[in-house]
Amino acid sequence: MKSILKVISIAALALTLIPSFLVLKGSITPELSKTLMLIGTIVWFGTASFWMNKSEEEEVES
Repeated sequence: MKSILKVISIAALALTLIPSFLVLKGSITPELSKTLMLIGTIVWFGTASFWMNKSEEEEVES
């Protein structure tokens, strides 16, 4: 379960970074970029909080 959350959160982190480069290139509009980055941010905070800042001992126990 945690590995799935890690993959989702990394994809969401990419969704917050990639649109800015696409706007710079001219591939997407700034409005679409803002929407994608907002979605990525919400998903990142929703998924990363479950697996970040946990010691290895806590991960083994659960």
